[in-house]
Amino acid sequence: MYRDSGPGFSFSITPVVKRLLIVNAVVFGFTLLAGPAFTYEWLAFRPDQPLTRFWGLFTYMFVHQGFWHLFMNMLVLFFFGPPLEARWGGQEFLRFYLVAGLGGAALGLLLANGPVVGASAAIYGVMLAFAMTWPNAPIYVWGIFPVKAKWLVGFFFVLSVVGTFDAAGSSTAHFAHLGGLLTAFLYLKADWRPRATLARMKKRGTGRAPRPLAIVPREITRSRSGASGGDDRHQQPPKDEGGLLDEVDRVLDKISAQGMASLTQEERALLDEVSRRRRMN
Repeated sequence: MYRDSGPGFSFSITPVVKRLLIVNAVVFGFTLLAGPAFTYEWLAFRPDQPLTRFWGLFTYMFVHQGFWHLFMNMLVLFFFGPPLEARWGGQEFLRFYLVAGLGGAALGLLLANGPVVGASAAIYGVMLAFAMTWPNAPIYVWGIFPVKAKWLVGFFFVLSVVGTFDAAGSSTAHFAHLGGLLTAFLYLKADWRPRATLARMKKRGTGRAPRPLAIVPREITRSRSGASGGDDRHQQPPKDEGGLLDEVDRVLDKISAQGMASLTQEERALLDEVSRRRRMN
């Protein structure tokens, strides 16, 4: 369940977040065994070799400089990731995570002067998505001081901007944090999700195409057109039912793009009402 002020935390880990935690831990163990020099050489993002080490655009997100670097990133993922995955679905959450990480690497092509490692770009994207979804959710800093999510992420944004352009002598890749934040913001605002984009293109191109798995089948609307024997394609449903079908189509599009967990209580009630009408008919 989700409240207006934020999600109801149950500390239950979701599948994709669990796998991300495991992969990061395994790669950290590999780094300890193989040595940082070997791991950074082959898995870090190297802005001076974007073509010959192209896989680094992805693998750098799972490599960390030390235990505390890993621990802090995974702690944030543990707390902020599950509510988003529960709302969006696992595939969409993983896609968003990787896109935010790629945004950090993209800015690194312009600003980095050496190998880059760490999940921070993706993690900062997750924090931003959380704050945009539940801006007034209280986040307890050090477990004591409550700060609204929007102000906490705003503070990290300012810190990233300042650190990016005043990073003399710093080992922290502030530009990666900034790249993750900016990419996450553009991704969420522009709604670049492939499924949602495809659904919009289909709707513009074909109008109200019949849905093979629609909750309200076309036979229901046809049965109300009478026994005149006319062509069913020219019959229009009543106004109130047409509006209902429009709402159902919108909810089904949302399920297709974001998963069942993204529905609000009102949308679930709408589906229940449509199912009830279908049984009555």
